[in-house]
Amino acid sequence: MAVAACMSEALEPALQGALEWEDRLIADNLRRIFLLIYRIVGNVPDAQDLTQETFIKALQRREQLRDAERAAQWLSRIATNTAIDFLRRHGRLNWCELEELGEPLVSPLDSPEQMLLDAERREWLAEALQTLTPRERAALILRDVEDMPAEEVARCLNCSKATVRSHIANARVKFRRFLARRRP
Repeated sequence: MAVAACMSEALEPALQGALEWEDRLIADNLRRIFLLIYRIVGNVPDAQDLTQETFIKALQRREQLRDAERAAQWLSRIATNTAIDFLRRHGRLNWCELEELGEPLVSPLDSPEQMLLDAERREWLAEALQTLTPRERAALILRDVEDMPAEEVARCLNCSKATVRSHIANARVKFRRFLARRRP
């Protein structure tokens, strides 16, 4: 009995430390991972579900996440693969505004003209992203928006660096074509 009580007392600080680490990991990365997934899948409800799924997968392998810098990269990889797998399974992409989350996308100091221009740019971006394949979209977002090195994007997408460059080049060509068609 005394041995069990001593073991329980010894394990309590370790368990508390692990829980604090998990809470910190989630708090530090939740918004970034959600936005990454949202940019890939294009709608808030699916992005919320997939964000939760990403953290569940990551925390099931928490022993691999002790280094904070590597943990952030690893979470990005899990999130990207989770989002791409979701799109493959469901073959869908539905766009909605992030404003549904209750976070304003414009500053209260913006002029009405600036707000209109920003809304138009977001609409064009959403439409342009729909023209890309899931892997092109993921490669472009990870490289150009998340500013990941091409090597890390390749690891996230489980492909070669040359394939990443090809996905990004194709995505940029599709973007240019889309914008050329949209100009009056």
